[in-house]
Amino acid sequence: MAMAGTNSKESIKKGLAGMKASLGQSRLQDVLVNAEKELTLLKNTKLDIAFTGVSGAGKSSLVNAFRNVSDFDEGAAKTGVTQTTMDPEKYTHPKFPELTLWDLPGTGTPEFKPKEYLKKVQFSRYDFFIIVSSDRFTVNDAMLASEIQKMKKRFYFVRTKVDQAMEAERRKPNFSEKETLKVIREYCLCNLRKEGEADPRVFLISSWHLNMYEFPLLQKTLANDLNDLKRPLLIMAMPAFSREHLQEKKAAMEALIWKKALVSCAVGVIPVPGVSLMFDIGLLVHTMKEFCKAFGLDDESLRNLANRVGKPVDVLKSAVKKTPMANQITPEFVQALTTKSLLCGTAMVLEELADFIPVLGSIVGGVNSLATTYFMLTVFLDDVLEDAESILAKVAE
Repeated sequence: MAMAGTNSKESIKKGLAGMKASLGQSRLQDVLVNAEKELTLLKNTKLDIAFTGVSGAGKSSLVNAFRNVSDFDEGAAKTGVTQTTMDPEKYTHPKFPELTLWDLPGTGTPEFKPKEYLKKVQFSRYDFFIIVSSDRFTVNDAMLASEIQKMKKRFYFVRTKVDQAMEAERRKPNFSEKETLKVIREYCLCNLRKEGEADPRVFLISSWHLNMYEFPLLQKTLANDLNDLKRPLLIMAMPAFSREHLQEKKAAMEALIWKKALVSCAVGVIPVPGVSLMFDIGLLVHTMKEFCKAFGLDDESLRNLANRVGKPVDVLKSAVKKTPMANQITPEFVQALTTKSLLCGTAMVLEELADFIPVLGSIVGGVNSLATTYFMLTVFLDDVLEDAESILAKVAE
């Protein structure tokens, strides 16, 4: 992490403007207490997503895609054309354990009863449902959606294996991807309307080619429908396949930085620029690792991405110029960042907060800790974003 560049300086000034606004409207002690409460709430927030549909529709592969693992990784959801799930199967996200994906039993039996089914799978523990089909949605899917709606929860229709449908159609003369997608969508919508869905919406995806079709749109829709506590968790945990999604991840991380800087301030670090107390070192190590994992800058994420896009993992790693892998971030690494450029950056933050120095100074030594933590995390986040964008560029080559 070098001296802050133009982008980092802009990020710092933009973020500090929000912090100054909060400090100007509330008592300092209230701001510090609220920051700690909000971080605790975020840390303890859980998100449970249920995947349901007929057997062989691709539920398990979609669960694996949400967890950013392949179907063949250890601990992956079991896949198969026959029923592999008789009871709800729980799969914790490997990087963000607060996110749990549930692979529910199939709904394709003739005697299917949606109310009994939802009771059996413990309906109340899920935040929302994803109803999956690889061909046509059936009366069971429509009945299940209707029952979920009655119980005031959200559901989403997802048509999987679009890549396979495309490959079959591609051999035909006058093939058009746009027209084929239109036909697939209309077929799905027509079946749902026939089964009683008044205004259905269907997302067309491939669980293998996540950057294609409507998986990014599905991610964005799910995030937008969540509350302010659960939204950041989904955004951080989901794989990113566009610059827009990387920017969404960055915004979620930026919202955490100033809260963590305020908590650092409250601890009352000794008044010397740098991270000399164990609390601040631990906070920085944990947060930097979290940033890297959210942006896929860890060995496992890069290996999975390489498998998906058919490129050597070393090619993708070559795009990472500024940040270490998540497992390389240690207390020693953080301490090594306390260089002359860090001191200059801390001074820049203090200058931006000059009007509030007398107020912040009422917490012994906290002002320097706040400035250092804020500067280091903001510059590190900008470096992580730049490396993640470089990886996307490599994928597109």
